[in-house]
This record gives sequence, structure tokens and C-alpha cells, in this order.
Amino acid sequence: MRISKVSLSAVAIAWVGLCSATDTAAQVSDGVVKIGVVTDMTGFLSDIAGPGAVLAVRMAVTDFGGEVLGRPIEVVAADNANKADVAVNLTRNWFDTQGVDMITDLGNSATGLASVNMAAQRNKIAIAVSPGTSRITNEECTPTSVHYAYDTYALAKGTASTLVKMKLDSWYFVTIDFAGGHSIEKDATEVVQASGGKVLGSARHPTDTSDFSSYILQAQASKAKVVGFATAGQAAVNAIKTANEFGLRQGGQILAGLYFFITDVHSLGLEVTQDMVVTTAFYWDMNDETRAWSKRFFEQTKRMPTQLQAANYSATMHYLKAVQAAGTDETGAVMKKMRELPINDFFARNARIREDGRMIHDMYVVRVKKPSESKYPWDYYEIQATIPAEEAFQPLAKSGCSLVRK
Repeated sequence: MRISKVSLSAVAIAWVGLCSATDTAAQVSDGVVKIGVVTDMTGFLSDIAGPGAVLAVRMAVTDFGGEVLGRPIEVVAADNANKADVAVNLTRNWFDTQGVDMITDLGNSATGLASVNMAAQRNKIAIAVSPGTSRITNEECTPTSVHYAYDTYALAKGTASTLVKMKLDSWYFVTIDFAGGHSIEKDATEVVQASGGKVLGSARHPTDTSDFSSYILQAQASKAKVVGFATAGQAAVNAIKTANEFGLRQGGQILAGLYFFITDVHSLGLEVTQDMVVTTAFYWDMNDETRAWSKRFFEQTKRMPTQLQAANYSATMHYLKAVQAAGTDETGAVMKKMRELPINDFFARNARIREDGRMIHDMYVVRVKKPSESKYPWDYYEIQATIPAEEAFQPLAKSGCSLVRK
């Protein structure tokens, strides 16, 4: 039996293609790309990240096609209970025994720092979305971590500088007593003082308090023009609700939400939150793209997404695109591609990851609408200003990150 040259060529091409496919698949550790979502599933931050962050990550995996480099993508999720030791044990187990390649969200600042550290020890990728502390891209920076949505520097700069320019130049802080609260109070204090304002004091509350009466009375007694709430999630909701009951806004004091989210506005209502100035990385009603994705999210949750939930989707997509471009899920190669590839999606335009791990993108200063201004459900924000990416975040010249070339 004679075999034609054409047939032999076809066999050869098929064999080369099979070998190439096998080689590519072999570049995926354990035959699967596994993403872990570490977040607050039931505590005071669960509304702004939590189950919504997990859903956003799963949406990204589905939209990517469910596989990368011919291998399946899996998502695991767990509650960090807002405790750093829980986050350490959880992520260590994921890396050592469960084959997790990348972790995202990471919860509050303390759990975020702990998770970033553990990922660096295990040479795994950590994308900090929910943590606010700017330490993640300063003294705690690592070669395997990215800070994605926002940080305390950007939030403080946007809100504090806007209000001080309006001659609202005396401040008092109500601050949650953990790393993120301390960080944003520090950053906001520096912005206020650099702008010619002054800080009259602060009151720090534990993460598990529900009675804010004494803290709000101290803020009221300070006579500060602005009461800055350096607290988050349900704690922020309870604190601002108490401030409203004690008549701070009616007495002429401005309430500034430094860690404030659209779900907080929804919980409190526009009557309570109207005219608050907030800095955010994302608003669902900005354009056709943000609306389209947010409505898909809403269909499954009956709530519009926070900036953190939207950012978890974007971060996951960027990671998967980097794995695809690198041809492997090996940490160094993927991190290299994450830094090289621009980020262009509904969450951020022309964004990029710097050498310190900071993902820089435009930020937005918004005013919460009055009830009479809101025309439909979740129509809560009016964008006042756009802060360009290069201005929104701490300049590299001021970085304390050991990876930054001075």
C-alpha cells in the first residue's frame, strides 16, 4: 500500500499540533488554573465585597470561557472572618494542599496584608481588591502582589482635597480601629494639612461595635466643619445613621464617607446621605458598558455592584488574560504579563500595573444626590470630577516599596 506525500504531511502537521497542545497544557500546574476568593462572607464588610465578590469572579471565569490554555478554571471561596490569623491559615492551606494559583479580594486591610505576605512566601499571586491600606504598595509590597481597586491615599486625596477647596477646612475623624482605618485617617490628615486645613481630633471604634453614640457626640462637640468617617461596611452605615439621629448635618457639619459605597447609600437612603462627597473607582451608571455589566450582576443579586465587586471581575479577567498571554500559570511569567498588558474594560480605561504593584486608573469624586434628583432605582451619584490615574495614586517618587527604582 502506497502512502502519498500529502497524507504523510497531514499526519506530520497533526502530530506537531498534538505535541504543541500537549506542551501548552503541561504548562498549567496540576492541570487546572485555580483561583481563591478570600473575603468577608458574613461580617460587616460582606455587603461591599463578600458573596458579591465571589459572584463577580465566577462571572469573569464564565465570560472567559471556563478554561485557559486548554485547562479548566476553578474558583474556591472562603470566609476570612475578618481575622488575620484565619486568613493566613486559609491561604497557606490553599497554596500548600489545594493547588490555588491566585487569590483575590482579600477582605480588610489586616487580612489583606496577611494574605499578601503568605502569597509571597509561597510564590503565588495575590490581588488585593478590598483592602485599603497603602502599605500594600509601600513597605509591604511584594513581587507577587497587585493592589487593584483603590487605596487609602486615593480615597483620602479625592474626598479631602475636594472639601478643603470648598473652605471646609477643619476635620474630626470617626475611625475604625484596624489597619485600613488608621491608614485612611493618616492619609486624609496629610491631605487636609497640606491644603491648609486642620484636624481637631479623632475617635476610634472597635470593629464589632454597634453603638456609636459616644463617638458621634465627640465629633459633634468638636465643632469641626467636616466629620470624616474612616470606617467601612455596616460600621459606616451605623455610624452615619447615628450622626443623622444626633443632627450633625442639620447643625451644619458636613459628613464625609472616606470608605463609602453605593450599598451604604442604599441602606441609609438618600434622605440621610444626600450631598455627601465620596471618592470611588467605579459607578454602575457611568456609561453603556458599566450599565450592561451591572445589570447582569443585578439580575443575580438584586443589588447594583460596588466598586470592589466590579474590580474583582476586572482583576480576574486581567489575570486570566495574562495566563493566556504567558502560555503558563507560573507566577513569574504571569506577573510579567500582568504588568505588560494594559487594562481596558468597563471598570478601567488605559489602566496599568506599576512596578510597586499599584494598578493605576482614573478615580471619581461624586456627590450623593438629593431624593428629588434621583430618577430611578440606584440613581444615587452625580460625578463631580475625574482624577486622572497619574494624579489619583501616590507618586512612585514617594514610594516606600523596595521594588521601585529610585
